[in-house]
This record gives sequence, structure tokens and C-alpha cells, in this order.
Amino acid sequence: MEDWAEIRRLRRAEGVPIKEIARRLGVARNTVRAASASDRPPSYERVSRGSIVDAFEPQIRALLVEWPRMPGPVIAERIGWAHSMAPLRKRLAVIRPEYAGVDPVDRTVYEPGQIAQCDLWFPQPQIPVGSGQQRVLPVLVMTLGFSRFMTAVMIPSRQGGDILSGMWELICRLGRVPKTLVWDRESAIGGTGRVTAPAAAFAGTLATQIKLAPPRDPEHKGMVERANGYLETSFLPGRTFYSPQDFNTQLAGWLERANTRTVRSIQGRPADLVETDYAAMLALPPVDPPIGLNHRVRLGRDYYVRVDAVDYSVDPRMIGRFVDVIASPHEVTVFGDTLIVARHARSWARHGVITDPAHKAVAASMRQAFTEDRRRREAALRHHSDGHAVALRSLPDYDALFGVDFANPNPDTEASNE
Repeated sequence: MEDWAEIRRLRRAEGVPIKEIARRLGVARNTVRAASASDRPPSYERVSRGSIVDAFEPQIRALLVEWPRMPGPVIAERIGWAHSMAPLRKRLAVIRPEYAGVDPVDRTVYEPGQIAQCDLWFPQPQIPVGSGQQRVLPVLVMTLGFSRFMTAVMIPSRQGGDILSGMWELICRLGRVPKTLVWDRESAIGGTGRVTAPAAAFAGTLATQIKLAPPRDPEHKGMVERANGYLETSFLPGRTFYSPQDFNTQLAGWLERANTRTVRSIQGRPADLVETDYAAMLALPPVDPPIGLNHRVRLGRDYYVRVDAVDYSVDPRMIGRFVDVIASPHEVTVFGDTLIVARHARSWARHGVITDPAHKAVAASMRQAFTEDRRRREAALRHHSDGHAVALRSLPDYDALFGVDFANPNPDTEASNE
């Protein structure tokens, strides 16, 4: 390249003869002539010697015509490929789009307050949850489209009620409601391709909408996917967690610093741009949306209700009646006839039994009263010599049976008897 530039300068600018240029630079005169005549810089192009795949390409194309998505190892087996997979993969990357097509991805511009992407992230460390148990728990992550502001919270399960509780907590932290919440096909939100009834009720109360991403299209919510990766590589390393509450405390502190970083794609800091997002969002609703785990059950003799594989005691006086169970990530409340008949802190452990001592005392007193009543009933029975029970009847019962009234005797009856 340097010789080409120098030859052109000497020949065109200074008019040096070809023979002198060849002598000065130590090149052939034909090289000087070619460089002077060329208007473009020289480039080296290696002559292709072909590839070992060339002989198999017709067979490959015949397979791709019928099965455009056929995996590379299957193609190798069908064509009798006995070499390294590297050259075959390179050729498939070139010719497969001719048959399978290409799905381009557009760049999206997000308006302030318009969208927030949501996803569940499952950090690998197991979190102590009590009762000697450790669990891998989901973390609900939400990223605002315009400002890239991140919020996240660990929740006890991926059930719909717990996810909605986590979304409401994050929205309350923001203080406003994004106009659209983007989700993938999470089973509790829209696993069938349609938004579930609890999720629709949640969105309706907030006057927002839940938009489901197309199946197998992670780029549709790439912002929150990148946020998950950022959490994985920048938040987790070097940390130890002693409880879900400890995890959320450390996460909240880290997010305050993470939102002050400069994001290259928006050339700004999320903490500075979130105010613009906030101004364009919707106001919080006047009432809380329906969240948490909810179900109705008739209370059995053991006076316990089950929430997420954990049993919680209820006032035994509600046995045989319907009770409504409402569980948030932090508390389990049971209502009977609009009255609170049980309230417990929610356990994130599995297969536990949570008992209120007051409920146990009431159950003991009811059991004692039942035993005494049964003894009283048994004492009111007499037995024949063969052992079967006979009820004891009062004497007035026999008077009534024979029509005798000793309190008000009938004179006509006494005269006839005489």
C-alpha cells in the first residue's frame, strides 16, 4: 500500500520517470506502470481452492428444500458426512436462509411512560427460607422502556397471585403505572396465548394493558433480558444471602447504584431519565388491584388451610363453614363471615405447619366440651341384661301415653272407674 501511494506521488505529482521510480523503490517497471494506472488501492484476494463441502452441496440443498430447519447433525448423518462439523456448519449458515427465510428485527423507539418489560429471573444461589430449607426463588424484574430504569423484587413462587403481588409492589415503588406491561408466555400470565383472568383483572384496575410477546421471540423483550444478565454478572458474584428479606435488601441497595450508570444505547443515566418516564405514566388507581393467592374452602375438622404447600391454622369455631383465604408474599389472612378468623406471617418454606396457640387452645376446649357432652349422653342411657341400651324416660311420658293427667283429674273418668 505504501509503495502504491509513493509511486503515484512520484509519477503524477513530481513527474519522475518510470525507470527512476523503479530504481529508487527497488520494484519492477511493470509494477510502476500498473500502480500509476490504478485509481484504487491494491487489495489482496486469495484464489479460492474450494471446500470439502462443495461435493455435498447438492444433497444438502435437496434436504433443505423439504426440511429447511433440519439440524446440522441430522444433515451430516443423511449425507454420510465423515469430516469435522465446522465446514458443514459454515456452509449451512450461508445457504439455509435461502430456504428457511430470515426474520429481521427492527429497532424500536420507546416513548416516555409507554412500556415496561417484565420477566422472572431465577438466580442460582439457594436462599435459606427457614425450617432448615433452602430454595431457588424467582425474582420479578421490571425495566422501563424509555429510561431503562430497573426495579426487581424476590417473590415466594411463580404462581399468578404472587407475580401480581410483586408487580404491584414494583409499581408502587415507581409511584405511577406504565401504559403497557410486556410479558412472555409465563404460564400464570398468558401461557395459553391469552392473558389470564387474574392478570386481566389486575391490568383493568390499573387502566393499563398486558401485552404478550410472540412465542420463541426473546428479542421482543430484550431490555429486561439484558437486565437479567446484568443482575447475573454484576449483582450476584461475591454475595451471600441469609433470607429472602436479606436478598431484597441487598438488591434494593445495588439497584440504586445500578440505575446511576450511563447506558450507552440512550446516552444517559436511568436515574436522570426516570422523571420523564414518571411524568408520562398513569396515576395509581384509587383502590388496590386484586393480588395475592385467593381461594375459598370449607374448613375441615383439622381446622387448617393450605397455601403453597404450607398449612395454617384457623379458628376451630369455623369448622364446617366456608372461609376465604388471602395470601400475600408476607401474610396469610383467613376470613369467615367477613371476620378475620386467622392471620399468620407467610412461610416461604415448603411442607410446614403453622399453628396459632390461641387456635390450639380453642380446639382443646371444644374437644373437652364434646367429650363431656358425650359422657353425659352415655350416662342418660340404661342397659338390659343382654347389654343393649335403653333410653330412660320420665314418668310424665307414660302419663301422656295412657292419657292420665294427675294434675287435673277428670271426675267423670273417676266415677266410671269406681
